[in-house]
Amino acid sequence: MKNLSIYIHIPFCVKKCLYCDFLSRPACDGEIESYVNLLLREIKEQSVFYGDHRVVSIFLGGGTPSLLPSRETGRILERTRSGFAVAEDVEITIECNPGTVTEQKLRDYITHGINRLSIGLQSTDDEELKRIGRIHDYGSFLETYSLARAAGFDNINIDLMAGLPGQGMASYRRTLERVVALSPEHISAYSLILEEGTPLYVNQNAYRFPDEDEDREMYELTGTVLGEAGFHRYEISNYAREGWECRHNKVYWRRGDYVGFGLGASSMVGNVRWKNPDVQADYAACLKRMEARDRHSDSGCVIHAAGTQSEPFAEMLRRTGRREVQPLTPQEQMEEFMFLGLRLMEGVGLEEFRQYFGKTADEIYGKQMKSLVQQGLLERTGPRLRLTPRGIDVSNMVFAEFLF
Repeated sequence: MKNLSIYIHIPFCVKKCLYCDFLSRPACDGEIESYVNLLLREIKEQSVFYGDHRVVSIFLGGGTPSLLPSRETGRILERTRSGFAVAEDVEITIECNPGTVTEQKLRDYITHGINRLSIGLQSTDDEELKRIGRIHDYGSFLETYSLARAAGFDNINIDLMAGLPGQGMASYRRTLERVVALSPEHISAYSLILEEGTPLYVNQNAYRFPDEDEDREMYELTGTVLGEAGFHRYEISNYAREGWECRHNKVYWRRGDYVGFGLGASSMVGNVRWKNPDVQADYAACLKRMEARDRHSDSGCVIHAAGTQSEPFAEMLRRTGRREVQPLTPQEQMEEFMFLGLRLMEGVGLEEFRQYFGKTADEIYGKQMKSLVQQGLLERTGPRLRLTPRGIDVSNMVFAEFLF
């Protein structure tokens, strides 16, 4: 069976953070249950396409999935299991914001089979948290983390951000050291990106942000502090203790098959990419067209085509109202293989490239690879090509070299 990962988008949050441009919003009364009902319909309708797939990871993201009542979370996972072949050792992650869970809710998660928690901390400095519009303080994070351990979670990720308004080297080091002292299994550490249209972008002149040199120092400090504490860097922005890498995220970087459920969720199966509608009314209409297809069309032919003949599958997706439906050309597949795979510290497998595309990477990218190796940005070790420490620093420039 082919491996499949599932992403489930929960668009609700208590309050939108000032830097956030994700598809999220506060929920109105009764909206959560009606949205979950739509999700359940989509999961049921989509599951018929993946009879030859085994689900190896499930990720509930958002928004703030931990806002859902435990009952609704359980309904989602129960429907997923009833429609898909789910591996016994499946990794199931739920994103959680401090202050949005109780010990009972966390115990319910474990009962539902959730075995990985990702907590959005960002900073241990309360003033920094206020400046970016987070709803919690460091104290409420510590309480949530303690409750998670008490409930039995032994696989916890903590999200951190560098480059925050008013943040300095001392405060960022303090955040890293405090988090390391808690001994989580995984840490994601990203630099703040000012997304156009967000309140923080609009009002950026009201704050002092770390300059380019400070941002680079924070970047290097992350690797130093986490490395000394026993976390190995396995992706540009992700660190884990040995054996605790995030299986779900590695599927994206290795171009595995994944399907997304919910508003705006993205999917990539059989080298076809698509997105769900961003507006709930359009999403509901999309589901109606899917259900009508089952009643009136030769869905069996489409099911057979899924993942094997990209254009019939893509056409079915277009008819049901999916957005940005794109069967990837061999050229686009090769580009993604290189720039996504190079995000991983293990790099890309050159023999794997040959087996997959029927040509060697040297035939396609020989000039770029030779130049980047000579510049000290890539290193070639046996059958693998990976970023050097210098290459990591300018990774976006390196990735651009593999775009035709």
